[in-house]
Amino acid sequence: MAEHVSTRVNSARLADYKGQTVRLTCKTIKGESAIVEASDGGQVSVKLHRDAHMTDTYVEVIGTVLDESTVKMMACINLGSDLDMQLVNDVVELTFDPRFSKMFR
Repeated sequence: MAEHVSTRVNSARLADYKGQTVRLTCKTIKGESAIVEASDGGQVSVKLHRDAHMTDTYVEVIGTVLDESTVKMMACINLGSDLDMQLVNDVVELTFDPRFSKMFR
């Protein structure tokens, strides 16, 4: 089952996960070319798969990190049009806090 584990990240943490599967909660900036804004405000390029349906303002992209600013999409979860991105970023950062390592690793 471990092969299906994916860590939630923001744009600042992408470089640490090159070649790995991650979850990136983000705001769509350009849907056609898939430029998104991560929870920490950083812009990330997403390589879409042909069946991609990014229909909402906020989405969670599940994909493989290609480099520090690019994710190759495997799947996308639409999250609606109202999401507190500061709260999302706080949760992402808490998952990396050593005090909570047993919960998220």
